[in-house]
Order: sequence, then C-alpha cells, then structure tokens
Amino acid sequence: MSLIQTTLSTITDIDAPWRKDWLWGIPLIIATVILHCWSLTTVCRRTILSYNRKKHQHAIAASSLAVGAVTLSATILHAIEAAIWAAAFCTIGTMADAKSAMLYSLGALTTFGNQSAHLAEHWRLLGAIEALNGWLLFGLSTAFLFWLIQELSPTLRSPVPPSEIAYDTDSAPLPHP
Repeated sequence: MSLIQTTLSTITDIDAPWRKDWLWGIPLIIATVILHCWSLTTVCRRTILSYNRKKHQHAIAASSLAVGAVTLSATILHAIEAAIWAAAFCTIGTMADAKSAMLYSLGALTTFGNQSAHLAEHWRLLGAIEALNGWLLFGLSTAFLFWLIQELSPTLRSPVPPSEIAYDTDSAPLPHP
C-alpha cells in the first residue's frame, strides 16, 4: 500500500477519533486558500495596473503606499478567513460564543495561541489544522507581496531590456557594452 493510500485510509477511518477534524479542516483549508489567492490576485493586479497608468514623481513613496494598501487588504483578508474558521467552530458547537471563537481562531491562524480560549478536547486537532492553514495563508501573502514589490519597485527594474542582457554561466548577468 502506498504512503498516500495509507494516509487517506487513516484519515477516513470511520472509527478514527480525528476523522471529524479532518472532514471539517480540509474543506476550510481549500475554501480559505481559494479565497486568499483569488482576492490577492485581484487586488495586486488592480494595484499594478493603476500604478503603471501614472507617471510618479516620487516613485519610491508611491510604490510604498501601494504596497502598504495591499498589506492592509491582506490583513483584512486574514481576519475574514479567521472569521470563517470561527463560524465553523460555532457551527460545530466547540466554542461558547462568536467572540471566543474569533479570539481562538485568530490565535490559531497566526500560530500565536491564546491561553484563555480552548477547543473541546475532541476538537483539538482542528485547532492545529487551522494553524497549518494560517501558515499556508501567510506564506501566500508573502509571495503575493513579494510579487507586488517586484512589479512596483523602481529600484528593482533593470534599465537594460532583458533582450540586451548577456548571460555568462560563471558570473551574474551583465549588459552588453
């Protein structure tokens, strides 16, 4: 039996105590990752298009403001994703109220943790699954912000078109003389 088959059979085992955690966790991970990628792709593309339409007298300040605005959007997006997890916690009855669920969810998503909010014992793995989801979402945010900075930063753009760069296998790319 392959490793994948063994893992899947372990997760889907009817009698496994963690089955419910994975059955809730996997769809939540998929939903939040799709939401995250779609939202950040949309925000970054619109920011790049808007930024490139204008001639900027203070390009560094303008690109910094654009990156700051997208960072704020990503922060709001992380809060929305934490709220999705919090709603799931309320739905399954593992948290007493929405405020506790949101506090726990933000703690788990950021892997910060919270000493006062805990999931019921039989749902503890779901909290670890949310932490895994948070790790993935923050990695995606980092990748999108890196892409945005590369697209907007005036100091990262080469003054020489890529077609005029000569590549030597023993050194860094150098422009043609």
